Amino acid sequence: MIALEGECLSPHVAMAQRGHIRLDWRTPYRTLERIRPMAWTCVCRATVYELCQGGGQAFIRRTVQLDGTPEIHETPRWPANEARVIWAALLSGRAR
Repeated sequence: MIALEGECLSPHVAMAQRGHIRLDWRTPYRTLERIRPMAWTCVCRATVYELCQGGGQAFIRRTVQLDGTPEIHETPRWPANEARVIWAALLSGRAR
């Protein structure tokens, strides 16, 4: 894929829809030893989301990049298939 200068390569999260599902955002806690980001949103926005997976479980990490130190929160762990459904809902604005 060829990108033009200034063109974003990763998706952006759509605006939250009325009646969207509210995700439970928590302070990060001891995580699985081997996790890896499977998908992520564009870093051109102040809030970046990552779908992380490891050991058959997955969660979404939210990083708010404001002045100073980034603020990081994570959802609870789900089975990987369920997390992918929630990730799609997040990208479409049906979850936040």
